[in-house]
Amino acid sequence: MTLFDNKYRIESARREGWDYADNGYYFVTICTKDREHFFGEIENGEMILNEYGKIVQEEWEKSFEIRKELFCDAFIIMPNHIHGIVILEKDDILHVETHGRASLHRSPKSISSFVAGFKSVVTTRINQIRKTPKMPLWQPRFHDRILRDEIELYNVRNYIANNPRNWFDDEFYEKAA
Repeated sequence: MTLFDNKYRIESARREGWDYADNGYYFVTICTKDREHFFGEIENGEMILNEYGKIVQEEWEKSFEIRKELFCDAFIIMPNHIHGIVILEKDDILHVETHGRASLHRSPKSISSFVAGFKSVVTTRINQIRKTPKMPLWQPRFHDRILRDEIELYNVRNYIANNPRNWFDDEFYEKAA
């Protein structure tokens, strides 16, 4: 941790020198605030989505419809987090609207702007149902990893596919309160 403006901050886990608006395969993990179980439960090794989990599913799928530079390779919703492999494949001629959901300090058509927009719309929809305006749903940050070869891609696809079956051994598993 370093001190900036008299506040401690966690160092970035970002790969130094890498532009996260560059084409590539990205393994993304987004956790709920305090790892609260918002999206459903695991039953017999299968994720059963609740109303909020279905909103996450809808908005994830919609993200790839409106952002033509993004493709979903693999995805899973878990009780308190999501995992996805996102492919960023831009063509310099391509112009895609972000619908004003991404902050101005993020590079457009980047993994960060995608995650910011996704988190924002999901939070807004769920908070409307819960009648909890401006209540955080997600942790402020997210984890990403650049997948550099076919072996990494295969391993992460496998991890995502088997995540519900391995839930009780998962690093994100915490019993629901």
